[in-house]
Amino acid sequence: MPPRVPLLARILVWFFLNLLLLAGVLFFFLRGEFRLEALMAGRSGERVQQMADVLVGELRNRPRGEWDGLLERFGASYGIKLLLIGPGEEQVGGEPMILPPEVRERLPRRGPPFLRPGFAEPPSLPESGPPFMDTPRSGRARGAPRLFVHTTRPDRYWIVFPAALPEAPALRGRPLSLIAVSETLSAGGLFFDYVPWLVAGGAVLALSVLWWLPFVRGITRAISQMTRATEQIAQGRFEVNAPERRRDELGQLGAAINRMAARLAGFVAGQKRFLGDVSHELCSPIARIQVALGILEQRADPKQQPYLDDLREEVQQMSQLVNELLSFSKASFGERYVQLAPVRVQDLVEGAAQRESAAATPIAIVMPGDLWVRGDAELLRRALANLVRNAVRHAGQAGPIQVTAARTGNAVVITVADHGPGVPEADLAKLFDPFYRVDSSRDRATGGVGLGLAIVKTCVESCGGTVACRNRQPSGLEVAITLPAATPPENLLGR
Repeated sequence: MPPRVPLLARILVWFFLNLLLLAGVLFFFLRGEFRLEALMAGRSGERVQQMADVLVGELRNRPRGEWDGLLERFGASYGIKLLLIGPGEEQVGGEPMILPPEVRERLPRRGPPFLRPGFAEPPSLPESGPPFMDTPRSGRARGAPRLFVHTTRPDRYWIVFPAALPEAPALRGRPLSLIAVSETLSAGGLFFDYVPWLVAGGAVLALSVLWWLPFVRGITRAISQMTRATEQIAQGRFEVNAPERRRDELGQLGAAINRMAARLAGFVAGQKRFLGDVSHELCSPIARIQVALGILEQRADPKQQPYLDDLREEVQQMSQLVNELLSFSKASFGERYVQLAPVRVQDLVEGAAQRESAAATPIAIVMPGDLWVRGDAELLRRALANLVRNAVRHAGQAGPIQVTAARTGNAVVITVADHGPGVPEADLAKLFDPFYRVDSSRDRATGGVGLGLAIVKTCVESCGGTVACRNRQPSGLEVAITLPAATPPENLLGR
């Protein structure tokens, strides 16, 4: 047998594998977008550099008096501000602005731009000029380190990189800095493009969902199956099959549920068999007692007659209890031991109503005549008779008893409703339990022995149906029997 793996260990392993997957995706994405060097060293930096190349080219071909307008137009197209700063923090072009200390520290002094104390000198300089500049003809600062600065006072984002304008005689040979300033990190997609991040985030989310979905789905499916199994057990149906093939705690739980259902089925079957055997054995003694009472009544004097009447009433109660126990035991055999056949609903209802109707309690029957169900006619007739008798006994003075039936999909729903006081909500789920009575202080003459609705439940379930009850508004109780619909026998024979 394969070893069992604890569910906690499986979840932790799956979680760390998911973390490794996400870390790998993030690593490769960062390498593609930012190359893990700096925020502006990837595609975002290329976009800024392209903008700067175009701008520097335009500045190179324009007189200095037009630089401010050109910088403003370029900045407005991206939603940023552009500045041109010379040595000594002298602003050469753009809207006048006070530079924060963090930015001033990054401005180039004399000598190679951006080379601050403490940094090593470049190993060699090409004859054409510093390593950060192209030829004067292009004016581009290819290869120079772009510096990205975020300041909090004011809250802005700054990009500083060198600019060479050899065509301006007054500034020739002097280091210049082109500064782009934005109120937001994205700067209209120039500094930082959110779209790749959103796409990557969506991809990571989709990968995580695809990664976890089979694992979580397996757990929830097993839990759902075990929930359905326990609900069937709670309803008295013990032929369940909870999943037990899993090699974790859920598999152990499923196996335990199956063992519990098998043992409960044995206990309940033994209890019902015992009730049936005892009831059957009691029939003969009770019959002999009734015969003896008849003989005593013929020989007793009038003074002894009241005592014999009380005794006869008690024996009658015993006989009724035994008969109900026999009915309950017979109805508990289940669907496998009952011969099911098409039964006309109207015949069942009219027979039960005629048998249990009282002169002071009218019974209203509303249903089409072509409704057929699959079941045992005797069991269903007993179930409906018990429901009608129960309604007449407890709510017969409050109004007519209503019996209706209608087809819903592949099932037929038969309802028996009254206008009585109803049942407390807390007791609704217990009404079909054997020997349960809502009012425990009620005597047997009014409350019975508590087997009537239990017999209804076993009879209906033996026919493959279900039974439920609810309180009506403003008052009354409604019991609904749901049975599988059937085709009339003449239609079956015609096929």
